[in-house]
Amino acid sequence: MRIAVVQLCSSEVPSENLALMRASMPDASGADLVVFPEATMASFSTRSADVAEPLDGPFAQGVRALASEFGTTIAVGMFTPGPDGRPLNTCFVTGPAGEASYDKLHLFDAWGFVESEVMTPGRAPVLIDIAGVKVGIAICFDLRFGELFKHYAREGADVVIVPASWQSGPGKVDQWRLLAQARALDATVFVVGAGQSEPTASGRPAGSGPLGMGHSLAVGPDGTILHEAGEEPCVFTVDIDPDAVASIRERLPVLAVSRFSVHLDR
Repeated sequence: MRIAVVQLCSSEVPSENLALMRASMPDASGADLVVFPEATMASFSTRSADVAEPLDGPFAQGVRALASEFGTTIAVGMFTPGPDGRPLNTCFVTGPAGEASYDKLHLFDAWGFVESEVMTPGRAPVLIDIAGVKVGIAICFDLRFGELFKHYAREGADVVIVPASWQSGPGKVDQWRLLAQARALDATVFVVGAGQSEPTASGRPAGSGPLGMGHSLAVGPDGTILHEAGEEPCVFTVDIDPDAVASIRERLPVLAVSRFSVHLDR
């Protein structure tokens, strides 16, 4: 299975961001799955509730059209309406593999910000089978919660994708990299993180954020960084080999010997 990661800097306008997505698709040619960042639909410099659309709205329909035109499955960050006026932070997946949507479970209630005041939390993990490989979905702050990644691994996932809009700051690149490696080792899965590029490196003003810092990456199930981007917009691909996951789990059976089980607190 081949995954393409698109690192871009989205604007506040969904139609502009669909155009950005389309411009990147030729560079992702041959991929079974193309992963775009969190908030690709509209950056966090706008009010998410103002741009949220259902999965039959114009943005999702535009993504479906791209997946059909290029013959691949696309995973992209967007915002969908929530039950009480607070939107959901959603990763929408569509293409030949079918459709799925995952709503961010762990909201960013940290560092003085309370995302749960303006967003509705998701209710369940989501897996999708793509090209014969089970793929788990996480979003940004979820990366700090190893339980989710272990859950996916126990449900058969060989890879977990992590669309993100990881805010820059002291130590944040190191944390992003370290957490991705830790989650890969925790669960013995491939971890593929697609982040927003750094605004000034993308020719955009810094804005009111959180936006992004780049450094999209792919980590193998042994914790090895297979590829890490810089700050600017880019596209790269990584090959996912389920046999490599099985081999690591045989040699490093942390899931099999763990004496803990974890259940989702709903």
